[in-house]
Amino acid sequence: DYDCTLSEVLYGGDSRYRLCQEVVLGLGGVAMLGALGMDSSVMQHHINEGHAALLTLGLMERELDGRQAWEVNEADMGSVRSRCIFTTHTPVPAGHDKFERPLVEGVLGEDRSALLTAVGGWDHDTLNMTLLALRLSHWANGVAKRHQDVSREMFPTYDIHSVTNGVHTKTWVSADMEL
Repeated sequence: DYDCTLSEVLYGGDSRYRLCQEVVLGLGGVAMLGALGMDSSVMQHHINEGHAALLTLGLMERELDGRQAWEVNEADMGSVRSRCIFTTHTPVPAGHDKFERPLVEGVLGEDRSALLTAVGGWDHDTLNMTLLALRLSHWANGVAKRHQDVSREMFPTYDIHSVTNGVHTKTWVSADMEL
């Protein structure tokens, strides 16, 4: 019954609710693509904000193909990284989802928690979804030049670029809405 509530309220509930939503989005997304016959090994995956960052864990599980978490190597990391790009939208620390280790271990279980350790997914004893996405993406960008600058200050060890979202109003605004 609890699982059925996870799609009722966006950004709602407590930390467990939010983490479970992000499991559905990230790990569930990889599973859904597989169920549809999509080959995730040849696809580019766009992680739009940290909410879907657990897809990197799902991709790593597929990369390992039955090997244990302690067997992760740089080639595995590079393979997953080469298939992921990341866009961050939130230029304030409070907007980046973080979950404490006991909660993550309780939700993800022992094997996936060990995989988080193997890929360097822990920031001390916290899972920071943005850091996980940055760690396992080959490209990262903010949504404006200023956002790039702020994001680089927040995450100084990562090369974050900018892509300005442009809108060409004449092609999408109806005549009634034009000013």
